[in-house]
This record gives sequence, structure tokens and C-alpha cells, in this order.
Amino acid sequence: EIEAKYTKKMQVLRDELDLRRKTEIHEVEERKNSQISELMRNHEKAFSDIKNYYNDITLKNLALISLLKEQMEEMKKRENHLEKEKADVLLQNKQLKEPLQQAQEQVSELQKKLAHYEKDKEALTNTKARLKVTQKELKDLQWEHEVLEQRFSKVQTERDELYQKFTKAINEVQQKTGFKNLLLERKLKGLLSVLEKKEVELSEVFAASNLDPGALSLVSHKLENATIKDLQLQLARVCKAHNDMLQTFEAKLTAFGIPPDNLGFKPLASPVLGQ
Repeated sequence: EIEAKYTKKMQVLRDELDLRRKTEIHEVEERKNSQISELMRNHEKAFSDIKNYYNDITLKNLALISLLKEQMEEMKKRENHLEKEKADVLLQNKQLKEPLQQAQEQVSELQKKLAHYEKDKEALTNTKARLKVTQKELKDLQWEHEVLEQRFSKVQTERDELYQKFTKAINEVQQKTGFKNLLLERKLKGLLSVLEKKEVELSEVFAASNLDPGALSLVSHKLENATIKDLQLQLARVCKAHNDMLQTFEAKLTAFGIPPDNLGFKPLASPVLGQ
């Protein structure tokens, strides 16, 4: 009975354990299948990513290859162009060889001149200082020049006015002098005619009185000398008035700083008595 009892318990326990084992195996298989599915999905995603990545790389490489081909063609063109430029430059180098020698000689000369640069620089500084002083002096001179121009314009105006007055005065004096000279000439002619009449009358008187011809000549000569002296005195007064007027005008011109030569003519001075 005990053996049958424990055999039954043992059978029940075996069944329970077998059921538990099967359940655990089923759970393990389910977890395994779930992990396999998850792993497959991960692998597919990784494969898709890798595929896309390599596709992008392939496309980029193709684009890069195309770009490199274009760049290579451009480089070939540039290389051909540079070859032509190289030939041109070599030709220019041959042509510029002689100017290069001349330039090198000039460089050597300039290097010699460069040795005196400090002296030239100091001289330039001194020149700039003198230039500033000269510019200041120039400004002062320009200001003085403007002042002198204004004064000169004023003096020119006064000179023109004075010249007009002088011309008018000269014309008036010439008219007056000519009129006086005309009057003197007419007066002289009248006096000469009167003198001739007096001489005729004296000749008749002397002839009637039977005077000596020598005495007659002496009396006639004295009468002529008295008339001539009277006319000379009148002429001397007119000439002196004319000359005094010219001296006064020349003094005015000198006072205004105007040379008499600027008049354009030389006033005629009347001769004094005895010249």
C-alpha cells in the first residue's frame, strides 16, 4: 500500500513536473521565436540601412566621378592653355632679357641712391618745414597782394578821374592859350599897323621939320623897342602861367604814384622869354 501510495504520488509528481517542463519549454520556445523575429527585423533594418548607405555612396561616387571627369577635361584645357602661355612667356623672357639687364643696372643705380636715402629724407623734412614757412609767407603775400590790388584799383580810378580832369584842363588851357595867342597876334598886328602909321606920321613930321635922318632912325628904333618889350612881357606872363599849371599837374601825378609817361603824350611847355 505504501509502495502503491508513493508510486501514485510519484506518478502525479512526474505528471506535474512533465507538465511544468512542457510549459516552460513552450515559454522558452515562444521567447526564442520572439527574439528570432526581433533579431530578423533588426537585421533587415540594418541591411536596409547599409543598402541605402552604399547606394548613396555609389551615387555620390558616380557624381564625383562625373565631376572629376569634367575637372580633368578642364584641367587638360587649362594645361594646354598654360602650355601656350608658357611658350609665350618663354618668348617674352627672351625678348625681355635685354630690358632685364637694363633694369638690373637701374636697380644697382637705385641701390646706390638708396644709400643716400637718410640724407634725402632729412633734406625732405627740412624742405617740408621750409615749405610750410613759404606757404605762410605766400598767404601773407596773397593777402598783401589783394590789399594792393584794391588800392591799385582805387588809385587807377583816381588816376582815370584825374586824367580826365587833366585832359579837360589841358584842352581848356590850350583853348585859352590859343585864344590869348590869337588875341596877342591880332594885338601885335594892330600895334604893328599903328607903328607903321606912327612911323609914316613921324617921317612926315621929320620931313616937315627937316630933322637929321640919323636922329629920325634913333627915335624910330626907340619906339619899336618899347613896343616889343611890352609885347614880350605880356607873352612871358602867359607862358609862365602855362608852365606853372604843368608843374602843378606833374606834382599831383607824382603824389598819386602815376608816372607822367603813362599819359600817352608829353605836354608842351611854353618857351620862356629869351629862349
